This record gives sequence, C-alpha cells and structure tokens, in this order.
Amino acid sequence: MPDSLVPKTVSILAEGYGAARLKADALAGLTVAIVALPLSMAIAIGSGVTPDRGLYTAIVGGFLVSLLGGSRVQIGGPAGAFIVLVAATVARHGVDGLLLATFMSGFMLIAAGYLRLGQYIKFIPYPVTVGFTAGIAVIIFASQLRDLFGLTLAGAEPGPIVDKVAALAQAAGTVNWAAVLTAALTVGIILALRRVRPHWPGMLIAVAAASTFVALLQLPTETIGSRFGGIPRGLPLPALPPLSLEKAAAVFPDAVSFALLGAIESLLSAVVADGMTGRRHRSSVELVAQGAANICSALFGGICVTGTIARTATNVRAGATSPVSGILHSAFLLLFMLLAAPLASYIPLASLAGVLAIVAWNMIEKPAFMALLRSSYGDAVVLLATFLIVVFRELTEGIVVGFALGAVLFIDRMARSISVQEARPLSAQRQENGDERPVIADDPDTVIYRLSGIFFFGSAATVGTVLDRIADQRRNFILDCSDVPFMDSTAANVIEGTLRKAERTGVRFIITGARSQVRRALYQHHVRPPRVMMRASVAAALDTIRTERVP
Repeated sequence: MPDSLVPKTVSILAEGYGAARLKADALAGLTVAIVALPLSMAIAIGSGVTPDRGLYTAIVGGFLVSLLGGSRVQIGGPAGAFIVLVAATVARHGVDGLLLATFMSGFMLIAAGYLRLGQYIKFIPYPVTVGFTAGIAVIIFASQLRDLFGLTLAGAEPGPIVDKVAALAQAAGTVNWAAVLTAALTVGIILALRRVRPHWPGMLIAVAAASTFVALLQLPTETIGSRFGGIPRGLPLPALPPLSLEKAAAVFPDAVSFALLGAIESLLSAVVADGMTGRRHRSSVELVAQGAANICSALFGGICVTGTIARTATNVRAGATSPVSGILHSAFLLLFMLLAAPLASYIPLASLAGVLAIVAWNMIEKPAFMALLRSSYGDAVVLLATFLIVVFRELTEGIVVGFALGAVLFIDRMARSISVQEARPLSAQRQENGDERPVIADDPDTVIYRLSGIFFFGSAATVGTVLDRIADQRRNFILDCSDVPFMDSTAANVIEGTLRKAERTGVRFIITGARSQVRRALYQHHVRPPRVMMRASVAAALDTIRTERVP
C-alpha cells in the first residue's frame, strides 16, 4: 500500500507505543469526550434530528476517523458547519433521505481519497473559506433563535433565513422568559469559565448547571425529555438506509454537498492540527477515513461526520500524542451514554441553543474577515459574495461562486503581470563570461521583443495585440522568452499565428531563451525549426544575424 494511504495508527504502532503515551492519550480523550457530549446533542438538535443521532455520530464516526485517518490528533464527529445542510436535507427528504445521502457521501469521499483529490482542497481561496464559515455561523445562530427565546410558532419553522426571521418576529409575543434566562445563564457560565478557568469543560459545566437550575426551580421550559423523550442507553443495531434508485437520485445533490463540505472541513481541521503539532497529515487517507466514518455512521443512524476544528484543538491542548486519544474519546462517549442517558432528559433546549450560539460566534473568524475587507477590492468581493450567497441562497452555491470569482480574479491578476517590451539592439552585448563585445547597433532590419511573466490564455490577447505590430519591412524578429516560466496551448497558438504572419512577409523569426516546458508547448503547435530558429540567448541570435552578414 502506498505510504500516502497508510493510516497514522499504523505509523504510531511502528514507532512503539508505551504506557506513558497511553496515559496522555486517555486524559486527552476524556477531556474531548466531556466537550463533545453536550455539543454532539446540540448539533443534532440544531440539524433537525434527535439528540441521540449526534451521539451515534460522535461515537461511531469519531472512532473510525481516528482509527483509519491520516492525522495523529484529528477528532471526528458531528460539526456545526453541517447543521444547515443536514436540516435542509431532513426537511426535503426526511431522516431516511438524510441517512442515504450520508451513506452515499461516504463512498464519494473514499473515491476522492483513492484518487488523491485531497491535495486540491488547498486551491480553495482563503476569502472563500472565511466567508463560507461566517455565513454558516449566521445561519446556525438564526436557527437557534426559536429555542433561545422559547418562541411558539404558528406553523413549521421556515428554512430560508429571510422567511425564518419574519416568522420569528411574528412570534415575538410568545417569548418564554424562563428559556431566555436559561440560555443567558448557559452563555454567561461558558464565557466566565473561558476567562477564569479556560482549561475547564465550560460547555458541559454550563449545561449541567442550567439543567439543575431548571429542575430545582421547575421552570416552564422545554427539555430533551419533553420534546424527544430522552435518549437511549446504547447504540442501535446497524442497518442499511432504505435504498431505491429514485431516492438515491433525489438525494444525490445532498450527498455531493456532504462530501464536498466534509472534505473541506476535515482537511482544514487537519491543517490546523498540523500547525499546532508541527506534524503533517496524509490528506488522501484522511478522506478515506472520513468516507468510512460516514458510511458506518449512517448504518448506525448517525448524521454526517467530519473532522472538527474545535475538538481537535482541544485534543492537542490536552496533550494527545496519537490517534488513540480519538479512539478513547469515542469509548468515553459510549460509556457516558450507557451510564448517564436518563439524565439527558433534564437538559433544557434553551441551554443547548446557548451552546450553539457560542459555537456560531466562535466560527466567525472576525479578525480575518475584517482584514480581507481591507486588503483588496478583489478579496473583499470574493469574501462578501461567498458570505451573502451562503446566508441567503445555498452553501454549495456559495462555495462554487466564491471559487469561480476567486479564479477569475486570479486569472486577471496573472494576466496583468506579463509584460511585452520592445528592446533595441545595444551597441555592446554582455557574453556569458561577463565580457562585452560589439554587436549590431540600431539595426533597422532587426526588432527584439522581450516577454516577462506567465504566458497563458488570460494574457494571450494582450500579448497577441503587441506581437501583431511587427513591421513588415523588418527582416529579423527576435522573441526573447528567457523570463517566461510557463506557456500554455493558447499562448503557443498566438506565437504560431505571429510566425505565420512572419512567413507571409518574409521575416525571419528567432526565439531565444525558451525553457524546456515552453519549447514543448511551442513544438506541439508546430513552432519549431526550420520554421523558426531557436537560440539560447539574444546574444546568440544577434551572433547568427551578424555571422550571416559577414562576406
């Protein structure tokens, strides 16, 4: 098996794994499990499914991401970034459709891993990822307003954000102040502990405190028990999601969206982990692991699995040394589920909404967002376009439009970077050994053009316009390509058109300084001897002209 597809667990075992590392990984896994317990349930509820499905996802998916993945410290599970996609899929196709889409996305991710597509995720522009994440955060926060304020809606809560906000505004008279107080208490405890005890599991402590507060005072606010009837004590038996060709075709776009977002989110999380640990993850095997995790999560009734940046960072800060910490995090979650499932019924939904409000706020990269707005017009356009389309239209559409805008702006910048300059023959030409000797000076029969920069389809029209100005009365035309690192087929075709014009008018065409890649592109378009002369430098080309004039 190629090294790029070998899981990190194999590498860790080959290095040698002892009791000291196991202790460190166990403590890190326990820390992450404490963080993941309330978060997994909150994300599931925010996604429009029951809280137990979030736990199934963290237990089954998190186990496989760590066991099979390409990162030493990656933690897999349900992610806030998926809330919008999962909720929309459930609304359109039901839970069975969600499970099938998750199942299908797993195979897509495995295929992407074996095709080595993980390396191309790095081509997504930074403004796209920042705008995309901020847009998701806004949608997540909007989706929690109902539970934060304990609102009672006349009908189902709309999906589009404009309709959602309008419906919530109409229900403003139904505010449940007990829910508001519970949510405020949760947020306040999380923020206070973050300041005075940053290493404590603030989310779990806040949810536990809020649950106790509501239970003791018997406040009239919804809980997991009152809405969902609690959570089961253990995992269900695995079962295939309902399969049919019609259903698969219907959920296929959702599966593609799950796979795309899962790949982006998991690899970004792995990159963050690399920055914190100084290690390098294996992107291809990471995608394979994500695929296997999504397949098995769907079999156990879970939702989409991906690498989670916040839990991965917590794992690193807690002292994790290997994927064993992620495996143990899943084991601890299963243990919590077996022992404490009855207590989950007392958790107020307003408290979990407060947790997700904090998650949404943390997702927005505020310094990066403001810096991109100030950096350049192009980056600001890409950032805002991605952000607004994600918020008001659709997630995948936001990524595609943002990527397309970024690509167009990049092409425009690269096209502007090329220069075409006419150079007159000098009275002396420096040789390779540094000496200078006389050459043809102010020769009316010779013209020299120098190209500098990447010559590709974006700059082909500009360069072609300049080259078309070759005067018919010139006998020798020298095109210096020594500063052209790359030339594509469109650019080579422009050169071939200039060569045809030179042939019609009897002008001798000489190309100098062409690198091997440039020569290959030119030869493929029939720009080769004897139609054109190839010389190593302008000096060599002038030598050729001078020699032919000597009687």
